[in-house]
Amino acid sequence: MARTDLDALVIGAGVSGLTTAICLAEAGLRVKIWAAEPPEQTTSYAAGAMWGPYLVEPVDRVRVWSAQTLEVLKQLATDPATGVRLVSGIEASRKPVEPPEWGNQLDGFRMCKPSELPDGFATGWRYTVPLVDMPVYLGYLRQRLEAAGGEIALRRIGSLDEAVQVAPLIVNCSGVSARDLVPDPELTSIRGQLVVVENPGITEFFSEDTVLSPDLLHFYPQGEALILGGTAQPGDWSREPDPDTAAAIIARCADVEPRLRNAQVIEHRVGLRPTRPYVRVEEQQLYETRVIHNYGHGGAGVTVSWGCAFEIARQI
Repeated sequence: MARTDLDALVIGAGVSGLTTAICLAEAGLRVKIWAAEPPEQTTSYAAGAMWGPYLVEPVDRVRVWSAQTLEVLKQLATDPATGVRLVSGIEASRKPVEPPEWGNQLDGFRMCKPSELPDGFATGWRYTVPLVDMPVYLGYLRQRLEAAGGEIALRRIGSLDEAVQVAPLIVNCSGVSARDLVPDPELTSIRGQLVVVENPGITEFFSEDTVLSPDLLHFYPQGEALILGGTAQPGDWSREPDPDTAAAIIARCADVEPRLRNAQVIEHRVGLRPTRPYVRVEEQQLYETRVIHNYGHGGAGVTVSWGCAFEIARQI
């Protein structure tokens, strides 16, 4: 392939890579994605996924990126084909805590009355938020990219040097693979495991504010399925579901919602959140090629995806 065939090459086909490629392609650039795995095998596929800044810094930039993404997701929620819906529910803590500073961005945000909280919880807040069915959403993003003239090619690379002759611009959205690809020793995995069960009729989400605990508790309704979570295991790179972990997830969720005790399991999902002290959205020169990095989004890949992509598109 001659370098003049493309204006931009994006590395990675998760939510960050697809969203960035869409913004570039819809701006008129000739764009291709190189990805080691298709979208349905990425960490993004394994996400819950609900909008909300989680495991991600720096606060000032994340605040802008997440607000921009929130507006896009609200717009997408008007089209059922996107997999995005606006869903109401409760986030709660077992200890008295202050509500999140981003709460005022969400429709219907208010503190809960004690009678609204499950047993054992001291504080909680109710709001309406975009909830994303990731298998559907990734399919929507792929179709939107292709409609704008972009394409995905499955190609695993060992370093960015392999891409510099392909296009004058490379955008690195390689997620946890950036640790070896860049390389970036600051990047590590925070493993997340979810259990997908048949939905017994739950229409609202519930999420516990677990702070930095590796054991998470949340359930997100996705039509006939319910996504139960989860885990946040630092430094764990295993993508294989652990049966004991799955059982513990179901038990935690069932303590809040007893209808889940005997829920029929549909699927297990595992994703490796690409986490570093700060999200890396910055440019570097590699030989004569511009490289813009867009990785390290932690547990907020969906939450900041459009904001990060917009920032990159503005630099072109």
